[in-house]
Amino acid sequence: MSEANPRISKAVIPAAGLGTRFLPATKATPKEMLPVVDKPAIQYVVEEAAAAGLDDVLMITGRNKRPLEDHFDRNHELESALQRKGDGHRLAKVQESSDLATIHYVRQGDPKGLGHAVLCAAPHVGDEPFAVLLGDDLIDPRDPLLRRMVEVQERSGGSVIALMEVAPEQIHLYGCAAVEATEDGDVVKITGMIEKPDPADAPSNYAIIGRYVLAPQIFDVLRQTEPGRGGEIQLTDALQQLAADEKVGGPVHGVVFKGRRYDTGDRGDYLRAIVRLACEREDLGPDFRTWLRSYVAEEMQPQ
Repeated sequence: MSEANPRISKAVIPAAGLGTRFLPATKATPKEMLPVVDKPAIQYVVEEAAAAGLDDVLMITGRNKRPLEDHFDRNHELESALQRKGDGHRLAKVQESSDLATIHYVRQGDPKGLGHAVLCAAPHVGDEPFAVLLGDDLIDPRDPLLRRMVEVQERSGGSVIALMEVAPEQIHLYGCAAVEATEDGDVVKITGMIEKPDPADAPSNYAIIGRYVLAPQIFDVLRQTEPGRGGEIQLTDALQQLAADEKVGGPVHGVVFKGRRYDTGDRGDYLRAIVRLACEREDLGPDFRTWLRSYVAEEMQPQ
């Protein structure tokens, strides 16, 4: 690995959103703390970063996000109670979250969009490449997407974005990338991007999903990026500038992901993610799948 492409060790997790789609549950509880089976969604994301070797995590938070800090901190009273009961299994689960990584926090004072949230990480990240993980996208640990993206960035420099093929009629829900093939089957070169295009205007059906490995030059671009769609500073707009001019921050590549992804940003997809993950659990899956089959069979009976 050359000095130009240093090892990546820092991850940034934007977590300042209000979670309005999940009201009233998120009135007093951060959406990142909503449980996916028996762990909050945010823990899956931190586990993914740690598994990829990124043990320095910065969370971009906002008001009413104190439960995030409490979750990843030690709870000595609870740990002592479990220890007295001899409940080593639950004790290990409680301690697991505080041992995952070194976690820092900074507040995004104004909700000015994802680009602004990433810009809040500049003092912590400095001049190193870094990863950004969005908490609404959970990537199955059996499909190490982030590790692959880190490999591509450390080899090629610049920035790397996670892409997934979607049905053309769904592309308006995502940022979309114009791409060129490379010698690696799962890697493309990104030549342009557009945020949530009309299907007729989309350059491809490659959707941008919530994983990025970014060159530090993105901060200079974000400082000059005007508010875009929704009146917010869009990360996609800044990345478009990097893709248009490699002299700014190196090339922009995409890793095409074909693995298991769980979308927890939508209420229906959140429920489906819980069902899928519960079905695959060794401790819950057998009984839960039996009940689910019975329930579905009953529901399909004519009324």
